[in-house]
Amino acid sequence: MATIGDIGVSAALNILSAFIFLIAFAILRIQPFNDRVYFPKWYLKGLRESPTHGGAIVRKFVNLDIRSYIRFLNWMPDALKMPEPELIEHAGLDSAVYLRIYLVGLKIFVPIALLAWAVLVPVNFTNSTLDAAAELSHVTASDIDKLSISNIPQKSPRFWAHIVMAYVFTFWTCYVLMKEYEKVANMRLQFLAAEKRRPDQFTVLVRNVPPDPDESVSELVEHFFLVNHPDHYLTHQVVINANKLTKLVQKKKRMQNWLDYYQNKFSRNNSKRPVMKTGFLRICGEKVDAIDYYLSEIEKLTTEIAEERKRVVSDPKCIMPAAFVSFKTRWGAAVCAQTQQTRDPTIWLTGWASEPRDVYWENLAIPYVSLSVRRLISGVAFFFLTFFFMIPIAFVQTLASLEGIEQAAPFLKPIVEAGFIKSVIQGFLPGIVLKLFLIFLPTILMIMSKFEGFVSLSSLERRSATRYYLFNFVNVFLGSIITGSAFEQLNSFIKQSANEIPKTIGVAIPMKATFFITYIMVDGWAGIAGEILMLKPLIIYHLKNFFLVKTEKDREEAMDPGSLGFNTGEPQIQFYFLLGLVYATVTPLLLPFIIVFFALAYTVFRHQIINVYNQEYESGAAFWPDVHKRVIAALVISQLLLLGLLSTKQAAQSGPFLIALPVLTIWFHRFCTGRYESAFVKFPLQEAMMKDTLERAREPNINLKGYLKNAYIHPVFKTDDDDEDENDMLFWNGEKENVLVLTKRLSRRNTPVPSKISGASSPSSSLPDSVCEN
Repeated sequence: MATIGDIGVSAALNILSAFIFLIAFAILRIQPFNDRVYFPKWYLKGLRESPTHGGAIVRKFVNLDIRSYIRFLNWMPDALKMPEPELIEHAGLDSAVYLRIYLVGLKIFVPIALLAWAVLVPVNFTNSTLDAAAELSHVTASDIDKLSISNIPQKSPRFWAHIVMAYVFTFWTCYVLMKEYEKVANMRLQFLAAEKRRPDQFTVLVRNVPPDPDESVSELVEHFFLVNHPDHYLTHQVVINANKLTKLVQKKKRMQNWLDYYQNKFSRNNSKRPVMKTGFLRICGEKVDAIDYYLSEIEKLTTEIAEERKRVVSDPKCIMPAAFVSFKTRWGAAVCAQTQQTRDPTIWLTGWASEPRDVYWENLAIPYVSLSVRRLISGVAFFFLTFFFMIPIAFVQTLASLEGIEQAAPFLKPIVEAGFIKSVIQGFLPGIVLKLFLIFLPTILMIMSKFEGFVSLSSLERRSATRYYLFNFVNVFLGSIITGSAFEQLNSFIKQSANEIPKTIGVAIPMKATFFITYIMVDGWAGIAGEILMLKPLIIYHLKNFFLVKTEKDREEAMDPGSLGFNTGEPQIQFYFLLGLVYATVTPLLLPFIIVFFALAYTVFRHQIINVYNQEYESGAAFWPDVHKRVIAALVISQLLLLGLLSTKQAAQSGPFLIALPVLTIWFHRFCTGRYESAFVKFPLQEAMMKDTLERAREPNINLKGYLKNAYIHPVFKTDDDDEDENDMLFWNGEKENVLVLTKRLSRRNTPVPSKISGASSPSSSLPDSVCEN
């Protein structure tokens, strides 16, 4: 059981670690040879030049300006200076709204912490319940627990203070959430209204196109939309299964990188040609000339890629029953994306197309009919992953405690009982062990999301974030409370009668706050400071720059830091919302640690978004409804846990007053969903018409078909510049106007008059003899 002294040692270690990380970052960021690592976004935008281009040799690598070292913390105010509208213009709405999640945390928890410390801490501390319990039943407790609800005796009228504060905290949280939901919804609509023309504004993704024996998928799609959207349909691009071709192209790229590496190595030392082994991991097998080997392999791959490319564009089996359909106006696209196309709701499924950067092309090749099965398998796998993962977490958490180490290795008892080492184990080790234990979880969850078949990077990240949050709730939160309470209070359980065990559990739940305080300091303080240091990207960039970078394009790829990482960052934030709301009325001591996390993380990630991360896509803050739902879920969980806790305290008179809180919170969530969520899933026709009207007035002669020409061609077909014209002929029908041609459907040609039974539902019933085609 960690004491205030143990928490103090943990705080000192984590503050020292965070301070070292920040000092190291402040020094490394001003060195010229690290400039591309800590300011890559400005280089990718073409707004920054390398400081290593001129001057003395030493100045190319080391900053000799002493004044810059004195101002080593100026990055913090600089990160806060950029106004939000400018930030949206610079980094996009997704990044700006992501930062607002941290601000919401500060808006919620700063007032709650002040109220909790002013009201609940004195109410909790001025009791002696835990001291009496320790003497009678040997329940372990620390000074920290005396500040919690555990220190209030059974049936005490003081529980009314916690109930009143629970209502105050709930109403304040809901007020902040509603205002923020309204603000973000308006930001999204303003962003979409002011945004420049994008292909996804005119395009819908059509899936589950029904098979037709007489027409190809491309012809069927074109006929359907010319008949059902005759005034607005513009063009389409069928979805092609080019996954094998993509793997070949990626393999060739890797081979080319190795060839560049060995050619650079040989250019530095012409006396000896580089050699390599062809066996497993290049550590066994026959020795060969490395340059000749990779030249030969690249030549083979080039031939194989050409053959596969021809097969993909000519084999009907590679054409998927899906297509990107573009319209002449945003209004036409909005109508199609937000309506049901046929009386059969399982075919001709339409929805907004993601922007081309956001499309996850590999999953477009997955048949739509298999998605339900894939998601069922993924759901079952996630269930077993979540609940079976609790076993090793409980085991590791036990070993990470003082008692666990003494039981596993009795000979270490004299060492671990030493004052400082004991404090480190109690206040630091459990948090760091849990953090390390979960290091591979985001990768596993992302693989599961890809298996489910989501067709955009944003939806993949949102799905992965949802499951990461559920995993944290079950394993990190519930798992730590249940297993920790059981192990720590096992001796007490054995000696007590059965009717006393629920009371002990009620006392033990708030006692786990000490573990979560250490976890917050490890993950939320030192972890966030480590984020800004970017040690891994720093090392990788310099290795790539030394061995592989040959051209300016290679250097851009080497320094590209990637996206923000919504699938890992957002669940982390939501976990702190959960901890804060649960322990606000139980153990208010935890709240200042959470406030420090939100303030530090906001500053750090604002700097990273401005200078480092290059967002891969822009979803227009489509993730905000998920953020709102998870905060509401955390609020309901906190209310139910408080209700359960009071039931163990025999607070029969005061407890029932909490029952209304979850009901009111769920009603509030339904109100917000009905009022604001549509802004994130639909595009108002009025807004679409206004944007179309303004565009026609400003650019009456716009060639929209030419603009959308290559927007949704598979990226693998955009890599070969030499064959660009051929790509155009293969995947797009050019600038021809729509003309009437005879249909290829035999059933239509043999039926001069539409059938009374099937004609009404036929997609071409209005044109019995001919249809429109490019």
